[in-house]
Amino acid sequence: MRVLLSTIGSRGEVQPMLALGLELERLGARARLCAPPDFRELIAGFGLEFVPVGPRVSQAGRGTPPTPEQRRAMIAGTVTDQFEAVGAAVADCAVLVGCGALQIAAHSIADAHGIPYIYVAYAANTLPSQHLPPPPLGPGVDATADNATQWKQDADRWNALWAGPLNARRAADGLPPVADVRDHIFTERPWLAADPTLGPWPEPGGGDVWQPGAWMLREPAPLDATLEDFLAAGEPPVNFGFGSMHMATETGRAALDAARALGRRSILLRGWSGLTVPEDAPDCLTIGDVDHQALFPRVAAVVHHGGAGTTTAVARAGVPQVVVPQRFDQFYWADRVSALGIGFAHAPGEVTAASLKTALTRVLTPETAARARELAPAIRTDGATRAAERIIALAR
Repeated sequence: MRVLLSTIGSRGEVQPMLALGLELERLGARARLCAPPDFRELIAGFGLEFVPVGPRVSQAGRGTPPTPEQRRAMIAGTVTDQFEAVGAAVADCAVLVGCGALQIAAHSIADAHGIPYIYVAYAANTLPSQHLPPPPLGPGVDATADNATQWKQDADRWNALWAGPLNARRAADGLPPVADVRDHIFTERPWLAADPTLGPWPEPGGGDVWQPGAWMLREPAPLDATLEDFLAAGEPPVNFGFGSMHMATETGRAALDAARALGRRSILLRGWSGLTVPEDAPDCLTIGDVDHQALFPRVAAVVHHGGAGTTTAVARAGVPQVVVPQRFDQFYWADRVSALGIGFAHAPGEVTAASLKTALTRVLTPETAARARELAPAIRTDGATRAAERIIALAR
């Protein structure tokens, strides 16, 4: 039995699907992962079958914003890319699992092949609920309105952007049009791959949303010798990293200065911004990709952008965190970290040495450290296993 896992986005969207794929294989199924070409090496390194979809995403968002005409062309191109890549990859699969809100074609493809489709979200505020507003995604939604109104406006925005190209392709494949694009993508019974302590689904009794827990890799990868030596050379450092966010070039300098102002060493993750420090700094180590589960338990605090996976990894490590949200679900995770008392929600956007120093001063306290340690054991580690078991049962 083979399962197709489809996702569009950054590593935060891809790595949970990788964890799910590995659990499916461990339980005797076969997993094929369809993702942007940026992640071919990562996925192949774990031995999973990889199918690329669309263009590389690591450079998305840079440069001049697209014109309306260019935006329409990009939307139509995304729909075409997904129908072609995912449509070809699904041929011998028993179930199709789509993660992330950009799964425009996956449900339609599953319908055309007569197989079950599962939609998976990574944060509670990305699924319609009367208890939470939708994530900010640009114009068209009045953030001052009540939650029900905002979700209605969000649905209208989805239809305005995607209904035309999606229904045109469905018609070409002999499928009827969909009236509500968002509800079609999300399905009537979506899954929420987020930890129920850190980011619970707010509806009483769960409703039609199943929450198995966050999907994390079973075994952390070892740290390299350079990083091990740096960690062993002094007190636990502060870790700074903003993942796929495009941060200002001054961010590395601000991180270094903030840590130094508090007498702390630092680790800077380059991320997609390619962050660096502007000098030879023996008290700061700049590195590329690293296994968060292996590194985070060994640092004093983590400053990050608030991606679902990073927030969960820090919480699981039991160390304080500062969340600097930039977009989408990151504002929700910043609020959750603050509400749980395990960290601080920095103001959205760019950072300065002064703002980072203030935030770190708030979290580098015995009280916050104790609360982070207390919460850590409550974070589930079996989310991917539970989901894989349910997928296999559905296929059978």
